[in-house]
Amino acid sequence: MTNSNQNSQPFTEETRLSQPRLKVIKLSRGITENFKDALKKFNVQAIEYKPFLRFHIANTLNELTNNKLGALLLDNLHNRLTGAILLECEGTSEEKTKSEDFIDFNILLSTAVSHLIGMPNLDSMSGKFYARFSVKNDDNSDSYLRQAHRRMELHNDGTYVQEKTDWVIMQKIIESNVEGGESLLLHLDDWTDLQKFYEHPLAKEKLQWSSPSSKNVNYKTTHPIFLDEDEDGKPIMSYIDQFVEPKNMEQGLYLYELGESLENDSATYSVKLNEGSMLIINNYFWLHGRDKFTANKNLHRELLRQRGVFN
Repeated sequence: MTNSNQNSQPFTEETRLSQPRLKVIKLSRGITENFKDALKKFNVQAIEYKPFLRFHIANTLNELTNNKLGALLLDNLHNRLTGAILLECEGTSEEKTKSEDFIDFNILLSTAVSHLIGMPNLDSMSGKFYARFSVKNDDNSDSYLRQAHRRMELHNDGTYVQEKTDWVIMQKIIESNVEGGESLLLHLDDWTDLQKFYEHPLAKEKLQWSSPSSKNVNYKTTHPIFLDEDEDGKPIMSYIDQFVEPKNMEQGLYLYELGESLENDSATYSVKLNEGSMLIINNYFWLHGRDKFTANKNLHRELLRQRGVFN
């Protein structure tokens, strides 16, 4: 660990040998409690109605960490070698994690984090700067997002909207009767077939993207799978299998082969999240997904998502 004294340091930073690109940051118990105390006069409705409060609580969290947390998050997210963070809070596993106070605290925490790294986009699905959604055993939705019994394939977010989507926060709020459903992550540079698909004639051809009605986006957009390169000249990607609309056989076969390659790549991380923890990723050089759940009629998981742009 970078910070060895957990009693005096505001957070610890760890790299797991099995997942070297993923940085694990854990806020200390003292910081967590102090942040909760600072939030007592605010609630979720207040930050929804008053956007400036989101920046206030972000600044409060950063000050509690000696103004180090925001810079650490941004350094990792901008760094091509890392670009993914698992953020946890020490001591929260001992709480009554199904309580409304626990849920509200975690919405406020993820809001503070998102406003330390940038500005969230409007989430059209919810009409807010964040979206909450549930995964249950039975589902009749029009996308794979809520479907428990199949793997959600690796993808980037924001493929069907015109706004940039630099980063994504995925937070587990609560769950019960859950087995399986681990988060999946694949760094673009670890993908075995990257050069094969990046050097393909269709790699930068504009494709059409749309979304189902539940997303509340009433237009289609076009962009290539591989966007402009990053500042180091390396490829960045915007892809999801569900919402791309190939116009001919060549495009369809390219997309099929690309998807099969991603799903069978051995470099994919499987990450189990505790309640209240969150994954924060650079959306353009990480793909993410979710493994399937074991069937259980009482299965329930609630998630929170934010996505947006860097400052």
